Amino acid sequence: MITLDDVRNAYSRIAPYVRRTTVARNHTLSQKLGTNLYLKLELFQKTGSFKPRGAFNKMLRHRDEARERGVVAVSGGNFAQGVAYAGNVLGIRTRIIMPEYTPPNYIEATESYGAEVELAPDVQTCFDVAEQYSRQGWDYYHPYDDPEVMEGYGTIGLELLEDVPELSDVMISVGGGGLMSGITVAIKGLKPDVRIWTVETEGADAMGRALQAGQVVQIQPTSLAKTLGAPYVAADALKIAQQFVQEHVIVTDREAFEAQRFLLERAKVLTELAASCTLAAAERLRDDFSTDNHVALVLCGGNISLDTLAEYKRQFE
Repeated sequence: MITLDDVRNAYSRIAPYVRRTTVARNHTLSQKLGTNLYLKLELFQKTGSFKPRGAFNKMLRHRDEARERGVVAVSGGNFAQGVAYAGNVLGIRTRIIMPEYTPPNYIEATESYGAEVELAPDVQTCFDVAEQYSRQGWDYYHPYDDPEVMEGYGTIGLELLEDVPELSDVMISVGGGGLMSGITVAIKGLKPDVRIWTVETEGADAMGRALQAGQVVQIQPTSLAKTLGAPYVAADALKIAQQFVQEHVIVTDREAFEAQRFLLERAKVLTELAASCTLAAAERLRDDFSTDNHVALVLCGGNISLDTLAEYKRQFE
């Protein structure tokens, strides 16, 4: 399992290559929830999500090997762009295996960073294809079940505490658990009394089911929050959640959409459902917060097309 020192070392390693994203207190949301509410705007990270932090950390730790062998990864969008971008900057060949139903804007963005994209029928087939490339000699990068990737993601936690020293609560969405794991290790290592709240949407609740079962379980994701659609959570992520998470909240796609619209109209940021679900969860938990609390929502990504947003509106309204 990763440590605070691992995250600190990752931060030193990736700092020249990633953006330090803004943490902004939002007046409207603070009033709405009766607390001090901050937005960690990681959707303004290069490529539109937090993923380059993990991709750069792993690639920089194995740069010579990656240049010799090339890197293959599985992703429905955000990790694909993170790996492709890191490879472009570091001069490393990248090949991304993506599900056939991946939105065109994700594929186009990934290819624009120089990656070779190969489509497969579903997520499980993507992982099978990536394993085949790994056996052929490629370096295989897992999007979340990898300590070195988690270390990179954890650097968000370091920035949060530097920018909001009085931080009392953090809301983090969970796909496979890499983001939650890294941030939790960083924050709990520096300020143990901060409460960690984790969030999923119905149909992308691999962590919720794992917590209920007491072990990692496989699911078939059905949520509209596609970037939360991991088939399982990392074993280390489950251990970290069991030890450190205050409460795990599962919201509906509709709640995530309504929060997405509110963030767009009032905070002027357009997030993915995978990010807006943190606001939906915070609204459910408002009785747990007071004017003395300082609550941060990690807005992890903003890669959504206008067509997809219009589809959500048609479906829910």
